[in-house]
Amino acid sequence: MTKTTKKTRALARVLRSRDAALLLSALVVSGFGSSALWLASGVWVKDLTGSNGLAALCVLTLWAPTLLGPVLGTLADRIRRKRLLIALNLAPAGLLLALLGVDSPDRLWLLFAVLFLYGAASVVAHAAESALVAAAVAPELLGDMGGLRTTAVEGMKLLAPLTGAGVYAAYGGPGVALLDAATFVCAAGLYACVRVREARPAPAVSGLRARTAEGARFLWGHPGLRPLVVAGGTTMLFAGLNGAVIYAVVEGLGHFPGYAGALYAVQGAGSVAVGLVSGAALRRLGERRFAACGIALTAVAVAVRAVPSDPVALVCSAAIGAGLPCVLIAALTAVQRETPDALTGRVTATAATLIYAPNALGLALGAGLVEVLPYRPLLVVLGLVRLVTVLPLFQRAASASRTIVRSPSDANPA
Repeated sequence: MTKTTKKTRALARVLRSRDAALLLSALVVSGFGSSALWLASGVWVKDLTGSNGLAALCVLTLWAPTLLGPVLGTLADRIRRKRLLIALNLAPAGLLLALLGVDSPDRLWLLFAVLFLYGAASVVAHAAESALVAAAVAPELLGDMGGLRTTAVEGMKLLAPLTGAGVYAAYGGPGVALLDAATFVCAAGLYACVRVREARPAPAVSGLRARTAEGARFLWGHPGLRPLVVAGGTTMLFAGLNGAVIYAVVEGLGHFPGYAGALYAVQGAGSVAVGLVSGAALRRLGERRFAACGIALTAVAVAVRAVPSDPVALVCSAAIGAGLPCVLIAALTAVQRETPDALTGRVTATAATLIYAPNALGLALGAGLVEVLPYRPLLVVLGLVRLVTVLPLFQRAASASRTIVRSPSDANPA
């Protein structure tokens, strides 16, 4: 059987699973509305106030609850995940209706409040969804499911903003809010159709702080998960640094700032493609080698992006899009596979915070560096430094392989 046939059969097996197909469909539907609102909210604020700073604050408001992930993730371990996901889709749908009254600058506080609550609900929903997937999908197919999830999310990022912009142009911000609310209601209906047996969560025997710390301790003390999460956080730190340089790259190519949209679109296409092959790659390489290969590919592409050529820039964008999700898929798949069900919500949310929070720091540092340093040498340095960060993963992967040869029964499968 060829590798392509094996990969196709694995993907087909995931999609033939009724519950897996429903979970993916819910993710696509809700992700479509979220991506549409993400773009439209900034445009909405810009139109009402004329302020670029306030428009950018929309993204920060949506992202900020990620910092509370370890605490918010405990909710996903206290309630049955299916019920929680239904509630976390219906509640934001109701919240979004409050945006119908945002028609002047003095009511923008309402928009920012809804965006913050929306972001908090998304953090809990991601943790609950990860736990529900781990319960509904066979362990050997979790990598394929994670790859399809990446493909779905990145695909929505390509399509939904255009739809959101069109709806906003025709009906304004309230129209986009109604569209997003409708997608959440549809997603809630899809989650309601999932058939999965969930045990009742055990009664809490400790306080919120202790339960939160329990998830963090498990993650940081696990020899297989810790290096992957650290690699993911480092990757997102450098992704932020690289993202801050994008407009300097566009200017160096002699294009208007809008050309960045073309580079991002090509990058998204690369991420969509890698999501389709990630399951097979994880089975062949293992989480650490798969993550290391993705980081290495991204590092080379970032450095080569210093070449002032349109074709090179487009190829590098596609390579960055293909390499960047590898460590994220590897880390989150390992978390799903290695974490006990009772801790999955907390551990997933904590891992997401450690992985994604450094991105904001990278954006801030990159914005400062690109103002004082030439962007081409900066790209080469960023690529070389990122390349060095893969060495611990390769070393750990080699050590794990030797351990498996010596004692298969004692080797950690992560």
